[in-house]
Amino acid sequence: MNPQNSTKKYIHESRGVALITALLMLSLFTVLTLSMVIATTSDTLIDGYYRNSRASFYAADSGLNAARQYLMTQVTSAIPAGWVPTSGSPTLATSPTSMINSLINTSTGFGANQSTIGTGTQASAASWPEQFKVDSTNTNTWLIAPGSTAVGPSSCTPTPACSTPSSSLTGISALSYNYPYKITVIGQSRNNEANTVEEEGAIVLTVTLSSTSTGTTSFSAWGMFINQSTICDGSYLVPGTITGPVFTNGAWNFGTSGSYIFTDQVGSANANMGYQYSGSSGCQPYAGQMVSGSMNYSKTVSGQTINPNFQSGVNLNQPAIALPTNSFNQKEAVIDSLGNGLITSSTLQAKMNAILKDPSGTAYPASGTPSTGVYVPYFMNGSTPTFGSAPGVLPSSNGSSTSPVNNPYGTTAACGGGILISGDAQVTVTAGNTATKQVYTIKQGTTTTTITIDTGANTTTVNGNTPIAGVPQQCDPSTGAPIRGATMLYVDGNITGLQGGGEAVGSIQDSTALDIVANGAITVTGDLRYVHEPVTLTQSGSTPPDTLIPANDHGQTLGIYTASGNINLNNSQSSGNLQIDASMAMLNSNNATYGLYNSGSHINTLTIVGGRIQNALENINTSTRNVWFDRRYASGSFAPPWFPSTNVTTTTTYSSPIIKASPVRTSWLNTTAQ
Repeated sequence: MNPQNSTKKYIHESRGVALITALLMLSLFTVLTLSMVIATTSDTLIDGYYRNSRASFYAADSGLNAARQYLMTQVTSAIPAGWVPTSGSPTLATSPTSMINSLINTSTGFGANQSTIGTGTQASAASWPEQFKVDSTNTNTWLIAPGSTAVGPSSCTPTPACSTPSSSLTGISALSYNYPYKITVIGQSRNNEANTVEEEGAIVLTVTLSSTSTGTTSFSAWGMFINQSTICDGSYLVPGTITGPVFTNGAWNFGTSGSYIFTDQVGSANANMGYQYSGSSGCQPYAGQMVSGSMNYSKTVSGQTINPNFQSGVNLNQPAIALPTNSFNQKEAVIDSLGNGLITSSTLQAKMNAILKDPSGTAYPASGTPSTGVYVPYFMNGSTPTFGSAPGVLPSSNGSSTSPVNNPYGTTAACGGGILISGDAQVTVTAGNTATKQVYTIKQGTTTTTITIDTGANTTTVNGNTPIAGVPQQCDPSTGAPIRGATMLYVDGNITGLQGGGEAVGSIQDSTALDIVANGAITVTGDLRYVHEPVTLTQSGSTPPDTLIPANDHGQTLGIYTASGNINLNNSQSSGNLQIDASMAMLNSNNATYGLYNSGSHINTLTIVGGRIQNALENINTSTRNVWFDRRYASGSFAPPWFPSTNVTTTTTYSSPIIKASPVRTSWLNTTAQ
């Protein structure tokens, strides 16, 4: 036996296996590769088709939006100039057929393919070739009711106002006119792959006639407010220019003795104005007349013309504005700086006794009322007199179960609001010897009290005594945090004389926010002027008076308010002129006839920089009256501290209606996907 020969024989018989194995593996890899190529090619084709299909859909949808917007522009442009709703539904100046032809025009419209990216480079067009066009054969853009030939809307709401328009459209704030449409758009991508989208709906023209808003507004936001003014009562407003918003809970009466110019919006609760003519013509109620699409307020009777110039419009028949019962409790504000009803009337004197002290340190009496006296709120913080009230002195709440008011100070020391004067007094307000000092000189009989408030040094000094740390402040009724340095000067009696530091002398410092309030009448005897006027007082070229001077606006503000009498003018200045830089209010809810009244000699020129808010018009006996509105008060948010405020509902009527187009889609269909 030869073992070597057996081995050789086995090796010889195994030759070729590796080759066969290699061929089998190669065949397997070939099959797998072909499968992968086929799968990848299929996926690429499917993805490409899907991409192109979606691209053509997006092109069609984009084109639909463009065509709809184009149509909206066509409709709004076709509204005749000067059209007003009182003349009935608008008749379009362009016919529906012309609009359709314009829409599908192949050069200026969308009748030929439009690139979804607009005009651009060849590279952009190659990378994003999608296009769209409006299908002229399947677009039925009615713009009118289907089957109708009228050039107008198919419907209008509210229906009664549309079908029988009146001259006033009373109670209607807006009208809506509906123009139906149907648009078909074809979107196209690569390889002529297309998608068709169809939409039906209406273009709605909303014509706004008026708008209403409600909010809390300080009465200083009016240049003039008159509560009582009966229409055609024989009196009329003094002619001239009146700046700032004006309003009356009655009616405005105008005469023929001069012209009237109102620079800001005018409002009244009455639906008419009184036009007072002389002679037998008498007084005639008038609300204006629509002429050529706008309101005209000129009226001529027997050769006499009354033509008020309302530069910012007039709104008649408005809701009456509620008068303040006492928007802020000004007396309370002296001791807690809030004036929000935290301290009830039954506990007020006890708190005054705990907080207020006169120049000698004597507390306000716990019972009864002193005949005269000047008091400020302060307490001893150790050995330091500190303005305000000691921790825990103010109540934790007002104890009301229906309208609870909580103490925002908690157990901390509280802010103080200012100065309380018991009894009648003469008050002189002057600027101190530095820009941060305001000086108040109060005279009662033979007693004179001088209080200096220095916001720079943060001290209050009474009759030269040891300075009190701190100054009067207006604080947030919710948190007790200081809002601003502000002074409430409250006179529990009449102010028999109120003036500044002299004629034409600036007396109200830039750092001063002041409200002077009396529980009685207030008599102004001399100028009360800001050190820097915040608005212009004369016309300069095209710049009118009462234009805000931003560089002079330092937050200085003066309010003068009484709910218990007139503000009387008893001018003692030799020139016969008088200027008062303040928003003045003579107002209460008891329908008293309080107003601005000249109780002294004739005034040559009376200038008011701010506003006048009064229950009724009174005789001011003056040759020239200039009332310039303080523009900083216009929004109603900036005002003298603790000045009365109210909730106001304002309806603005537009003499030229505001027209806005918007689409309402009733159906949308991708017809390619069906």
